[in-house]
Amino acid sequence: MEQNQMINILPRIEEEYPLIENCNGQNNIDFVFVVKKIENVRDKHKTNRNLYLRKLNEIGFQILRKEDAHNLYFGIQAREEIFDKYIHHLNISTGRYNGCKQRVLLKSTRIRIINFILWKTRYSTIDDPNEDPLFASNSLHKLLKDGAFHAVFPLHEEGTQKGGGKLRREWAKWKCLFKKQPIEEIREYFGERITLYFAWLGWYNTMLIPAAISGVLVFLYGLMYFETNQVSKEICNASEIIMCPLCDQRCQYWRLNETCSYAKVTQLFDHEITVLFAMFMAIWATVFLEVWKRARARAVSLWELYHWDEDEEDLVLGLIYNPNVPLKEYRHSYKRTTVVMLLACLLLTVIISIALGIVICRVILAVLFTKSSSEFLSDHAYTAAVMVGALLHFLTILIMTKINRRVAKLLCDLERPRTALARENNFTVKMFTFQFFTMFSSIIYIAFFLGRINGHPSKYVRIARQWRLEECHPSGCMTDLFIQMAVVMILKQILSSCMEYAVPSLKHQWKRYHKKIVKEDVKDEVKDHWMKNYSLSSIDSFSLFNEFLEMAIQYSFTTIFVAAFPLAPLLALVNNLFEIRLDARKMLLLQRRPIPRKGKDIGIWVKILEAVGVLAVIGNGLVIAITSDFIPRLVYRYEYGPCANGHNAVDNCLMGYVNNSLSVFDTNDFDNSTRLKDNGSESVGFPVKYCRYRDYRTGDDYEYTRQFWHIFAARLGFLVLFENVVISIKYIAAWFVPDVPASVENQNLKQTYERLQKELQMTNGKIPDNQMHNRCRYQSTTV
Repeated sequence: MEQNQMINILPRIEEEYPLIENCNGQNNIDFVFVVKKIENVRDKHKTNRNLYLRKLNEIGFQILRKEDAHNLYFGIQAREEIFDKYIHHLNISTGRYNGCKQRVLLKSTRIRIINFILWKTRYSTIDDPNEDPLFASNSLHKLLKDGAFHAVFPLHEEGTQKGGGKLRREWAKWKCLFKKQPIEEIREYFGERITLYFAWLGWYNTMLIPAAISGVLVFLYGLMYFETNQVSKEICNASEIIMCPLCDQRCQYWRLNETCSYAKVTQLFDHEITVLFAMFMAIWATVFLEVWKRARARAVSLWELYHWDEDEEDLVLGLIYNPNVPLKEYRHSYKRTTVVMLLACLLLTVIISIALGIVICRVILAVLFTKSSSEFLSDHAYTAAVMVGALLHFLTILIMTKINRRVAKLLCDLERPRTALARENNFTVKMFTFQFFTMFSSIIYIAFFLGRINGHPSKYVRIARQWRLEECHPSGCMTDLFIQMAVVMILKQILSSCMEYAVPSLKHQWKRYHKKIVKEDVKDEVKDHWMKNYSLSSIDSFSLFNEFLEMAIQYSFTTIFVAAFPLAPLLALVNNLFEIRLDARKMLLLQRRPIPRKGKDIGIWVKILEAVGVLAVIGNGLVIAITSDFIPRLVYRYEYGPCANGHNAVDNCLMGYVNNSLSVFDTNDFDNSTRLKDNGSESVGFPVKYCRYRDYRTGDDYEYTRQFWHIFAARLGFLVLFENVVISIKYIAAWFVPDVPASVENQNLKQTYERLQKELQMTNGKIPDNQMHNRCRYQSTTV
């Protein structure tokens, strides 16, 4: 078969036109269309495909045809004159503020314009030759849907994928793990939107360094007192304190010192320094966003995109293609909005119900593990139930992620947003909200409800009057929260990395070694390059969204409940160091080239991250005030302990705290559903008349003691003080660090001044000089 062929676009019309005669390099072709060779293919598909290709040729595209044993390939190359009117009008749109005109067409801009033309091109069928092509219903979308084309994609540049390319050499190799990213090269190849994602991720990693160091110091502080902590020492030595059973009838009495290891782990994170760390992380979240806004402003100013508007450019492109294109006006339907809100609330209710189901599973598993024949499992039944519950939570995350995506798309379809950008923003907010509730519903229960709504031994709170709610360990619920967060965060990051890189890599290798390729194909370098690109994993409009969503969820883990998991910033930093290179290798080597998109920020994600920063203040304040034992210990130290009222008769003011935090229960007051078959003779060696449980209640009528209300008031007061102080500091920090550097503001001011000066000179009939255009030069960007 000839390498370059003539294509008969319309079989019924004897009209041929020459293809690209000189295709000396793989990088001359802009886009490739792929057609599957299928027996008994419909003539209509072939005819429509040829009509579309003929229309492209009329617009100004040259076409090159290749084929192998399985597929037909149509490579298209745009003539330079196609871009003249687009560049001219885009310069008018962007140059209105800065006076600069784009003289060199970036490859990313070229692909973006061609992609716009390909999807906007309409063609008339033979059945209706008089149909207006601008408003015809036949388009590339219909051809792909009908199967006339199997795929369409821009080509990777050959030099970029090989080891000699700068992106491959300085960005997508593991040895570049700690090197700065080549931001300008990424922008030229992938466009501004993807570049801003990598720039943001790089800043995120940089700012995680002080957060990770602080978290490690908090952990080391707890490790220093691992063996000498007063609370854990009292629990480990409490062999005489008999605790009430953790479940009904079949569970046994147990000694408090049996949970010595659990108590020591709790004290690793539940101490005074944790309060300072939580405050630091809340302020860190604000500083990070403010610093990023400054870096972004500096970058987009150098890219001459500071005043660029995506909606305006969409209007410009549409008017260039069709001057009579109808204007899409803003609309708002209260009925649609109400329906969307109700459906969203319905899904959130389902997510919360699933979290409640996991709670019930934990209760049942704790009972089953207690009765297990395995001594180890029986001794650590509660911890095992917590870990299994975390795994169940993780599995629900995997399942609900797919459901959340479908529902979010459905709700966006119901809303009918005006533009693609509005649809993207609406989808982002909904998907993040659904994922946030999916990720954190069980964590919120453990942090704020576990052990606080379960009642007391004579009157336990039960689900459906059957399952008794769980209790906190005598040393607190921080370890439960830590285990839940650690399991979900670690597994989520590991699985995400495997899914993002390993799966596309395996698919690529499978196609490479198992696809039958005839020998003559290898001799054609152009066709071989097309086939390699076609064998890569396909991408869609959600590819970059998935990356942002993953990082936003990780950012939530890193900030909102960081008081219970100080090592979260360290895990995030280690993961993200590899994440950048994984994403780089994936985009360059394992995926087809994405359509570059222009952008001057990361869009709606900034507002989402700001909302997460506010939730971080609320979440950490609640964790310290409610989940942690910091406040009860503080009240005991200064009001009820040996050091109360200024006395310092003992070495440690928390002496006796554990005994003080446990209430006494008369075993004769057990109801029939809770009463044990064993009175303690088998489990502890003697009949138990009184057992202890974690709460502040009297020993006769089991009402709350005065100490409970003191602690409650102290918790409330601390929460109000903490959140007001931290939020005030956040706003002061946001005010102190301007979003836009003064140098960028001065540059924009100067551009505006020179533009107005030029317009005034033109009004007065003077010929303006060309000094303003001299500053429109290429500048390197450091982000």
